Amino acid sequence: MKPIETCTVGIVGLGLMGGAIARALGSIIGERGRIVAHDLDGDTLARAQAEGVIDEGFTAPKPMLDRCDLVFLCINPATVLRFMETWMAAFPPGTLITDIAGIKGNIVGAMERTLRDDLDFIPGHPMAGSEKSGFVHAKHCSFHEKNYILTPLKRNKPENLDFLKNVIYRMGFGRITETTPGEHDRKIAFTSQLCHVIAAALIDCEADREITRFGGGSFEDLTRIAMLNAPMWAELFLENREELVQRIEQFEGSLDALKGLITGGRGEELEERLRLVRERRAAMG
Repeated sequence: MKPIETCTVGIVGLGLMGGAIARALGSIIGERGRIVAHDLDGDTLARAQAEGVIDEGFTAPKPMLDRCDLVFLCINPATVLRFMETWMAAFPPGTLITDIAGIKGNIVGAMERTLRDDLDFIPGHPMAGSEKSGFVHAKHCSFHEKNYILTPLKRNKPENLDFLKNVIYRMGFGRITETTPGEHDRKIAFTSQLCHVIAAALIDCEADREITRFGGGSFEDLTRIAMLNAPMWAELFLENREELVQRIEQFEGSLDALKGLITGGRGEELEERLRLVRERRAAMG
């Protein structure tokens, strides 16, 4: 790969994350480089170009892909697979491609089987975002010191992997973790998907719209992510259902144990369990 400062970087999907990545790349790409984007919404492309976030926008993929050195697929997992199947032939030889989808097993499996020999696809997942969606909110999406997960293919070129890591760090991320697709999906089911399930269930179980008058921060912190993108999160939950259901059952076990201690008035045991929880959370960093 040539230096990132001289690359043409393409963004497929200019929503919240696509817009945030385009903005972060703006501080990296030099005058000889370009940031281009494909999105079906022409108004979003026009706004991004007017704000100087991208150099050019395309409502059709092929004219954009024709000129790219690096492409970020900022779309949902199933859409990533459809996009690659439909537009595989449009990528120039040597293009480096990455995605940001929240599930990795199906994507890695498909790319191992079908990816053209002259392309390099490095699956990725930036652990950043917002409860809000759309390009308009991308300016508020910070990558500073956030985590980024990569699940490389066996065939990835080491120099391309190093190149992408350098770009990720320069975008502001603080830590990159390389892992397997299975390990990614198992742990993400806990740290991300289960959290969204809990937030959704907490709101789902209470119909009082005035309840926030009694909030003191805890409720707000726990339920912020209940303002989720329903189509995207429904897809993520279902695509990773086996791992997620196991995590839900794991959580139910802990919830039942705490319920039992509270119901039984077992104060000393409850206090000890809460103390151990505090210690475990502190040890997690």
